[in-house]
Amino acid sequence: MTEPEASHTFQVDLRGMVDLLSHHLYSSPRVFIRELMQNAVDALTARRRLDPAAPATVTIRTGAQLTVTDTGVGLTEDEVHRFLATIGRSSKRDEAGLIQTRSDFVGQFGIGLLACFVVADEITVLTRSARDPHSPAVRWHGYADGRYAIRTLPGLEIPFGTTVTLVPRAGSEEWFEQARLTELARHYGSLLRYEVSLAGPDGTPVRITDTPPVWDRPYGSPIARRQALVEHCERQFGFRPLDVIDLDLPLVGLRGTASVLPTSVPASRRSGHRVHLKGMLVSDQASELLPDWAFFVRCVVDADGLRPTASREALYDDETLAAVRDALGETLRSWLAGLAASDPALLGRFLAAHHLAVKALAAYDDELLRALLPWLPFETTDGSVTLDEFSRSHPTILVTQSVEEFRQVSSIAAAAGLGVVNGGYTYDRDLIRRLPQLRPGVSVLDLDPDTVTAHLDSVDPAVELAAARFLELARKVVDRYGCDTALRSFHPVTVPALLIDHREARHERGRAEQEAAADGLWADILGALRSSAPRAQLVLNHQCPLVRRIAVIEDPDLAASALEGIYGQALLLTRRPLRPAEHAQLNRAFLGLLEYATHDGPAGAGAAAREDGR
Repeated sequence: MTEPEASHTFQVDLRGMVDLLSHHLYSSPRVFIRELMQNAVDALTARRRLDPAAPATVTIRTGAQLTVTDTGVGLTEDEVHRFLATIGRSSKRDEAGLIQTRSDFVGQFGIGLLACFVVADEITVLTRSARDPHSPAVRWHGYADGRYAIRTLPGLEIPFGTTVTLVPRAGSEEWFEQARLTELARHYGSLLRYEVSLAGPDGTPVRITDTPPVWDRPYGSPIARRQALVEHCERQFGFRPLDVIDLDLPLVGLRGTASVLPTSVPASRRSGHRVHLKGMLVSDQASELLPDWAFFVRCVVDADGLRPTASREALYDDETLAAVRDALGETLRSWLAGLAASDPALLGRFLAAHHLAVKALAAYDDELLRALLPWLPFETTDGSVTLDEFSRSHPTILVTQSVEEFRQVSSIAAAAGLGVVNGGYTYDRDLIRRLPQLRPGVSVLDLDPDTVTAHLDSVDPAVELAAARFLELARKVVDRYGCDTALRSFHPVTVPALLIDHREARHERGRAEQEAAADGLWADILGALRSSAPRAQLVLNHQCPLVRRIAVIEDPDLAASALEGIYGQALLLTRRPLRPAEHAQLNRAFLGLLEYATHDGPAGAGAAAREDGR
């Protein structure tokens, strides 16, 4: 016969729990004052349920010890045993053990008082319950090593409510200094919905709460309200906003503002937002509050219906938060769409700083793209202009696949009258491709290197025949770089050569270089990946006087050095990162030309003669 299993109770090491809280759950010991204020205001909320006219204040006193006194609902002796001596049990539960209405209380986890052991060795709780006016007051005395004692105090002279007293742990005295506590209490509790004050050793109280929030206060005019919101942003975030947007989601009791940054920020940098739950600050770095594309605003909000994590230092990412994020994103989107009609000047200043964020949103929103198309800037062969303006001059728009390709052809394409848009930036290519849907009659095509060369004028056959020897030398010089040569006439005449290089050709050159440096199996693998991609092309400009002079140089070595220099200059015009081999080529061309300029031969003599004739 199998013996019944023995039942045991978990044993909790309080010192281990305190270490867990201080090093893993909470980011800093400073949260202890937040936990004390939170318990106090939740007690006030519970008492106001019993008596709406009951006093509701929290008083913090600092000195050798710290006391936090509230006029809240208090605890009976039985509740003290259940809630203060049982880790994880919350006084904010109903008789069935379920957490009471979330919108009424800040806290949800019964570990708030335990967190105070992070900075204190002893905690005393003096409390009297308002639920049972005839019950005596109770004193609970707890120690960081897990011991506690409870004593009832006969008599009814002690008022309803709770006073928590903390004796600082050695080394934690700094957290109990009046200036430090005032700063921390205001940081966490400035928007609490009950009056909180702090008094130092001299007994002079300082108000902690600053309610109602700045966005809910009455003002004499919209201008005065806007100025107050701007000043609030300057105090909270340290910048003067371009605009301040009201945020209001009644379903979750969310109110606040979004301040628009006056300067651009990287899209990868997610802004930190200040989020209060029922007045208590949960986080000042809550990046999860808004969609990723909304990196151009900083928010301050107070909400009732969101959930904090166990540490109450972040938001719990659930369906409610996702719905709030979408709704706040829609508010910002509506603000953007409305700017085009209400304040074009402000929209222009905004887009000058944050066009990337708007493009990120417009990439998935046809309505917003249609509204903002006349304002969004793009890099084109006509300069930085809007697609709306650009399409009027160029019914056929050519778009590059990369920034490098645009830089290679922009000057030549502009001189040839081609309308080219840089599609290498984030979101730009997708937006440009959608233009025909919004502007009928406009076509968008991918830019092909052959398209550019087709718009360059061919030279007279007799001229090309006369330059045959020069072109043959040019082919030999640039062939080592995986490049072909052509002779054309184009503007501007100050450009001696155009290097038409595209992604496939660069990939093939890189593969060939790795194959040459590899051996064994890896070389065979790279060889199998060989492609027949078109090679890059160096297009020499016959209109350029420099090219014409080089073409008649008799000395083949000097001509080769000059061609190396032209190739290097064309390479630099692409403004793409150079590989080590390309750096070496530029260095070789430069040193070769210096060698000829300073040589004792005919070139050097000519240089000396010119020097003497100055």
